[in-house]
Amino acid sequence: MSLLIVGATGTLGRQIARQALDEGYQVRCLVRGFNRASFLRKWGAELVRGDLCDPATLPPALEGVTHVIDAATARVTDSLGVRQVDWEGKVALIQAAKEAGVERFVFCSIINNRDYPQVPLMEIKRCTEEFLAESGLNYTVLQLCGFMQGLIGQYAIPILDNQTVWITGNTAPVAYANSQDVAKFAVRALSVPETENQTFPVVGTRAWSAEEIVALCERLSGRTAKITRTPLGLLRVVRKAARFFQWGWNVADRLAFAEVLASGTSLTADMTPVYPVFGIDPKEMTTLEEYMQEYHSRILKKLKEIEYEQEQQKARKKRQRSPFKSSK
Repeated sequence: MSLLIVGATGTLGRQIARQALDEGYQVRCLVRGFNRASFLRKWGAELVRGDLCDPATLPPALEGVTHVIDAATARVTDSLGVRQVDWEGKVALIQAAKEAGVERFVFCSIINNRDYPQVPLMEIKRCTEEFLAESGLNYTVLQLCGFMQGLIGQYAIPILDNQTVWITGNTAPVAYANSQDVAKFAVRALSVPETENQTFPVVGTRAWSAEEIVALCERLSGRTAKITRTPLGLLRVVRKAARFFQWGWNVADRLAFAEVLASGTSLTADMTPVYPVFGIDPKEMTTLEEYMQEYHSRILKKLKEIEYEQEQQKARKKRQRSPFKSSK
C-alpha cells in the first residue's frame, strides 16, 4: 500500500504518519512547506509539496497512491478559512482521489456534526461526509471529538504556572482521546474490510467536564487553579466583531464552536461495538488520568531538577563571594 496523509504536521496527522510507518506502509505526506515537515522525512516519510486550496497540486501528489487518510483542517492562524480549506479543499481532494483510482479514503470528521448546522465547521464536516459517500470512493469516516494533547496548554500549563484557566460558562463534557490511540484506528481502517463505506465514532474512555479536568490537574500538580469563566454572550459578541475582518474569520468560526460546548450535550459515544470491528482492545486506550499523570510526573521531575540546579548555582556563587576561603 502507498498511503498519502493529508494534514501530517498536525496533532493527529503526525501520529497517523508515525503509526503507518511503524506498520510498514509507504507513507507520503502532502505538505505546504518542507521546513516545518522535516521531522516527517527523518521518520522515513516522503514529502510532496501541495495545497488543498490549489487543486492543480493534488493529482501529482496522488500519483501511485492507493490509500488516503485526511486529517487536515484549517488552523486559526491560516490566511484561508474553514470554507476554503475544509470544504472546497476537501472536495478537490476527494475528486482528485477518485480520478487517481484510490482504493480507500479515510476521513477524520467531528462527532455529532448533524446536530449543529449553525456552527460552520460542524456543518462543513457533515457536508463533506455526504459528498464523500456520494463520490463513489470506498471510504471510512471517523467521527472524533477532542484530543488530550490540547488539554496540556489549556489546563495543565496554566495551573503549573499559576496563570488563569479560562472556562466557557457551563461546558458540556467531552470524551477526549489520545491522538496516538486515534491514529491506530485510522491506520487499522485501511486493512479491515468491515470498515469500508462505514462511519464510526472514535472517542476517549469517558467524557470529562472542564471542572473535572481542573480538579485532576490540581491534584496531580499540588496547586490551586485560578479560574475565570467567560460568559457565552461575550464570546458571541467577540465572534460577531471578528467577522467584520477577514483576518478574524477563522477566529470567529472557532468561537462558534463554543455553542457546541454550551449546549450541555456530552460529546461522547458508545465505543463498545467499535472496538471489535477494528480489532483493538479497549484496555489499550489511554485514560485521561493516565495521560495527565504521565505529563505531570515528567514535568514535576524536570522542575525539581531545575530547582536543584538553581540551588547548587546559588551555593557555588555564595562560596565564591565568601571572604573566608580555605587555602592549601
